[in-house]
Amino acid sequence: MSTPAHDAPLSEAPLSADPLSRERSHLAASRSALRAMREDVESLDIADVTANWVNAAVLEKQIEDRIKALADLSETPLFFGRLDYLHAPGAEQAEGGEAERFYVGRRHVHDTDGDPMVVDWRAPVSQPFYRASKKDPQDISLRRRFGYTGGDLTAYEDEHLSDPAEAAVTSKLLQREIERPRVGPMRDIVATIQPEQDEIVRAGLSGSVCVQGGPGTGKTAVGLHRVAYLLYAHRERLARTGTLVIGPNRSFLHYIEQVLPALGELAVRQATVDDLVAHVEVRGADEAAAAVVKGDARMAEVLRRALYSHVAMPAEGIVVVRGSRRWRVPVYELEEIVRELLARDIRYGAAREALPQRIAHAVLVQMERAGEAPDDRVQNTVARNAAVKAAVKAVWPQVDPAKLVLRLLSDADFLAEHAEGVLDADEQKAVLWVRPARSVKSAKWSPADTVLIDEATDLVERTHSLGHVVLDEAQDLSPMQYRAVGRRCTTGSATVLGDLAQGTTPWATRSWSEALSHLGKGEAVVEELTAGFRVPTDVIAYASRLLPHIAPGLTPVASIRENPGFFEIRAADAGTAGALAACRELLEREGSVGLIAADARVPELAAALEAAGIGHVGPGEETTPAIRLTLVPASLAKGLEYDYVVLDEPHAVVDGEPDERTGLRRLYVALTRAVSGLVVTHATGLPPQLG
Repeated sequence: MSTPAHDAPLSEAPLSADPLSRERSHLAASRSALRAMREDVESLDIADVTANWVNAAVLEKQIEDRIKALADLSETPLFFGRLDYLHAPGAEQAEGGEAERFYVGRRHVHDTDGDPMVVDWRAPVSQPFYRASKKDPQDISLRRRFGYTGGDLTAYEDEHLSDPAEAAVTSKLLQREIERPRVGPMRDIVATIQPEQDEIVRAGLSGSVCVQGGPGTGKTAVGLHRVAYLLYAHRERLARTGTLVIGPNRSFLHYIEQVLPALGELAVRQATVDDLVAHVEVRGADEAAAAVVKGDARMAEVLRRALYSHVAMPAEGIVVVRGSRRWRVPVYELEEIVRELLARDIRYGAAREALPQRIAHAVLVQMERAGEAPDDRVQNTVARNAAVKAAVKAVWPQVDPAKLVLRLLSDADFLAEHAEGVLDADEQKAVLWVRPARSVKSAKWSPADTVLIDEATDLVERTHSLGHVVLDEAQDLSPMQYRAVGRRCTTGSATVLGDLAQGTTPWATRSWSEALSHLGKGEAVVEELTAGFRVPTDVIAYASRLLPHIAPGLTPVASIRENPGFFEIRAADAGTAGALAACRELLEREGSVGLIAADARVPELAAALEAAGIGHVGPGEETTPAIRLTLVPASLAKGLEYDYVVLDEPHAVVDGEPDERTGLRRLYVALTRAVSGLVVTHATGLPPQLG
């Protein structure tokens, strides 16, 4: 069976006699080598290798990023595993072949001779650390995991994969790392990636992947590690095209923002969908009925019709005067040019730019027939002719996307004309503003309105596409929001992460096939993660009672945690005393604590915490060893995790939503934020769906 974890103090036996001391020695040597690598970069002199200040600035930025990537984080293990191969990887596995040993860590480290002391977890040689098993040892004789306290190596655990006499057992160090208390932002899971997660992480760049995963299955971490892997495997390509991580809100992005830098990746932009479509200032909000219609994919057709209604067939021909000659383009020929541009699948703005060149080309054809030999300069001059410019303005005028949306939402007749057969009368009435705005600046735009403006902007001018986009908590996006994200990766690929059971918007995704279609990635492979690594068994089993009511077709998450976790339901008197008592109790334990409550109860709880002298922060604010409690409105709990959670008044969480199904989904999210323990306090009784 697997060798049990070996723990020892730092003053353990002599180096020659103790394996743990030898591993500590390798850790110290590796840290020294990493420090030397960093010093080498810091000492680079670029004075003689840059041609100008622009090149110098670019190179300085690259060097600065490299120095940051080589930082030695004292509290973060430099390596977390070791692989002893039976044979050299890639070599002929002949009898007696030379074996090799590799230490697996967060980044590559080499000595002065260039030999690896630590290999990057993303390298092919590291893959067996995550995939090898007793059934498929993948030429590995020994897999060793290391345990750390802070930055100090304090334990190791061995699996002899090639020994048929040794039975496979669950790794104690792996369980310990999964259950390790957390304070502050999200950590990477590079030391605990499971085989099914690793398959998704290492999937190719060319294909898109959708990951359906219940609470605690690690889908967010898988998505972030996939970005890190793709940047490792396709660095030059993605350096040109760019990568983007999209999260549901700022609190969530703050929570995950340290994961990629800890893996040495600094160039990944993070944003919300609202950030992507921020063409105007948001100062308003929609009723649910209006937001649902505005988020419907049919609005794209309404916008397209409204935009192209500005194109008018020419009423007369054009006369271009050049010197003593007059060249006439008849109206029928102009109509042919306009119809051809309308028939082509190009943007409104691109067609408008092409129109004067097409007209100029028609003039050049006449010139050539008359015996002249015009060149491209003549064509460009004709395209800038006043008569041509006037014709283009009349036939294919410029359209401002925001003004187009403003008119659609303000002018009932204009909307009716272009929504005919697409939106019914009630839907049109729902999206029309009661008090039309006079201008783009004075309008009280809603988040859904900005997505419409983004769609119109893309109809006018193509949106820049990135190489890879990760979309997290995707189940809450509307079809129009999916289209907005899809525009950012039309020529690239996407990783879509979400849980249909956690959809808490009126327009929440009903199926991944439908969502992927709106995203423009209908060919994406859908993977389902059902093994729970974060949420304790008792907690996820309790929360799963809601699944038949909120997502009947989903497979419940099965926790693989050996520790069932701390779970209690406590009846309490009305008020805040029960929740505060639970918080005090849990703060005596090690780790972070989240107090989750219906949004309407948060001000009362905040005041009670302050009066009781219990320090706390809000979502997105940094916790510290001194202040480990976060007060979380239920609407912002999605994607966040805490060692211990106090859930205040579940019935209030359900009642805070516009309908019961959405409320139960919000409750499901709130129940599944705990990594080690959950206390539910209630004075009004529990929702009947919890049994």
